[in-house]
Amino acid sequence: CTWCLRPPKIGKTMKSNNIAYEPRLDHLRFLAAMLVFLFHWYHIFHGNWKTTPQFHGLGWLTDGYTGVSLFFVLSGYLLMSIAIHANGGIKWKLFVANRVLRIFPLFSFIFFVALSLTRDKFRPENLLYFLTTNIGLTAPTSDHFITGAAWTISVEFTFYLIFPFLALFSIKEGVAYLIRLIFLLAIFKVGGYFIVERANLMFYSTLLGRLDQFLVGMLAAQIFPLIKNYKSSTGLLVVSIFGMLSLIEVQAYFASFLSGVQKHPAWIFWPTIEAVAWSSVILCYLTWKGGLPHVIAVNIEKGAKISFSMYLWHAVIIFIFQQIPLLDMLNNHKKIYMLISLVACLSCTLFVSSVSYKTIELPFLLLRKKYTH
Repeated sequence: CTWCLRPPKIGKTMKSNNIAYEPRLDHLRFLAAMLVFLFHWYHIFHGNWKTTPQFHGLGWLTDGYTGVSLFFVLSGYLLMSIAIHANGGIKWKLFVANRVLRIFPLFSFIFFVALSLTRDKFRPENLLYFLTTNIGLTAPTSDHFITGAAWTISVEFTFYLIFPFLALFSIKEGVAYLIRLIFLLAIFKVGGYFIVERANLMFYSTLLGRLDQFLVGMLAAQIFPLIKNYKSSTGLLVVSIFGMLSLIEVQAYFASFLSGVQKHPAWIFWPTIEAVAWSSVILCYLTWKGGLPHVIAVNIEKGAKISFSMYLWHAVIIFIFQQIPLLDMLNNHKKIYMLISLVACLSCTLFVSSVSYKTIELPFLLLRKKYTH
């Protein structure tokens, strides 16, 4: 049973000390983790990191890196919701300390694993990559697939450093402040497109390319109080999801990150468009008058609690299973091969992530304090 090592029940230690718990955000967080997991599993066992330029309805799988964008939008949304609840009263030092306790224990573990794996290439200056695993040609975590997902943590933490100020200014000035900031970022993105040879990679993996996704999430949080009493229909939720899936299909067909094209103008604005679409899904789901069946919702919430561990552990699990000769023997039975590999990788990822959560994450999470006034 993949849940034999269960995370603790949702309680004081599981919730934020700064805002009421919203289980639907956890549902979306688990969705983001699953999109990234399925994307990596698919390409390791079948896709081989090549684009499939045809409209087949599987863009969410072949280009499932969109799950990273959902993570970023959710971060902006959740943190801005906390700031709004506190009317901008965020204690910067305690906020940063809480975020360090949230992400750095497991990230540090992964980083030093990466240093060990790149032992023969080690240079003392590699230690400086601890906060910048998303840039440069020799970041230790980017040297191998099994630690590669760590690049997003550097982007996320850079955003954390400036968030309290962005929240304070946007609460004072309203949504106009964030819209102006997104506009200013767009100008630099246009300029960067003409300067940078591998512009797609720059937009994909740096704060310049991703900050607007956090900002759009913050915008969504400012919009939510205006619509929270409106209960969206199932039809509206379906339309928002279908719109998101359609956008991913179009992007996968014309400008996939895996296409081999180093510089595509669509990537100037794609992260922003993607963030807006994900925000519409978030808002429709949070105001949806329906609900998931209780059993499904509870298990998704359990998965969401270990989603950070799942995000940083899934690659090594997938890689290990790829090395198993038994699975190679099933290569002639493609459907069986894919099904067994998926079930095995997912089950093991959930189990290991549960262990990681209890062992590495939870002890530090218990040290967090309230950072709002």
